[in-house]
Amino acid sequence: MNSVLVTGAAGFIGFHTAIRLMDRGDQVVGIDNLNEYYDVNLKLARLKHIEMLPHASRFQFEKIDFADRAAMASLFQRRGFDDVIHLGAQAGVRYSLENPHAYVDSNLVGFINVLEGCRHHHIRHLTYASSSSVYGANTTMPFSVHHNVDHPVSLYAATKKSNELLAHTYSHLFALPTTGLRFFTVYGPWGRPDMALFKFVRAILNDQPIDVYNHGKMTRDFTYIDDIVKGIIRVNDRVALPNPEWSGDFPDPGTSYAPYRIYNIGNHQPVELMRLIEVIETVLEKKAKINMLPMQPGDVHATYADIEDLSNVVGFVPQTSIEDGVARFIDWYQSYSNSKR
Repeated sequence: MNSVLVTGAAGFIGFHTAIRLMDRGDQVVGIDNLNEYYDVNLKLARLKHIEMLPHASRFQFEKIDFADRAAMASLFQRRGFDDVIHLGAQAGVRYSLENPHAYVDSNLVGFINVLEGCRHHHIRHLTYASSSSVYGANTTMPFSVHHNVDHPVSLYAATKKSNELLAHTYSHLFALPTTGLRFFTVYGPWGRPDMALFKFVRAILNDQPIDVYNHGKMTRDFTYIDDIVKGIIRVNDRVALPNPEWSGDFPDPGTSYAPYRIYNIGNHQPVELMRLIEVIETVLEKKAKINMLPMQPGDVHATYADIEDLSNVVGFVPQTSIEDGVARFIDWYQSYSNSKR
């Protein structure tokens, strides 16, 4: 039985990860600042759902902002953790254009606080959320962790790339094992309201138009939440090790001489945005009203994950089709919406 700190535990991925850890017998401490980036009631509903589960005694929640240096130092001092799974962050590409300081506070200052806690309290393994956004202006598909990612196109992406750099520094200086996971468009029940699937379903059901950027000419490697969580936990259980074949003459960005790893975690099946809308329409048996718009600043045309490394190391094989995943999300969404009435 492990003791695991999960940051962002009231968030989409953190919530699901905490539940899976509890189910297998781990003790989980979840933290979240419950900010108002999106509806706080959804975050509270996630925490309430955990309270109702059979293994709820294995979960303890503390309202903490991991950007709060003193609060994080106290947390690590008060509680003994074996592992840390850092899934909290200020998310969203477009919001980073409006409120850049939120990304500096959460994704940079907050990440340093997590690293310092891990360093001083001898954490076995830090697994943390990076993002497919780090690929930025890269166009070679599928995206590989062995490609350089030096041209971000949003502040959000730049902070996630910075997390990887900071993690490597701590792996080098303090032999702290760190693994970064570049998530590719995660979706599913209890998902975020700022994501396309949630927004599209809500709008279509309310007879409102949906905004489709770049006139629909976009693809995303939509990855279902259950597949993502399996990958997270398998990666966390396999502590990052140095790559004995790493060479400074030909540096591999995805590994290191230090105990540091980077993996893509995606479905390896990119889906055109218009195909996603078709699937939603089929499940809802209702046509969308579409408002075609140009490309937005910070967006990329396509994402497509090369997951060979993750598959080889932990046997990661995504199993959920877009048709099944969207249907499951819509079942949850309609149930959740009805429960609020």
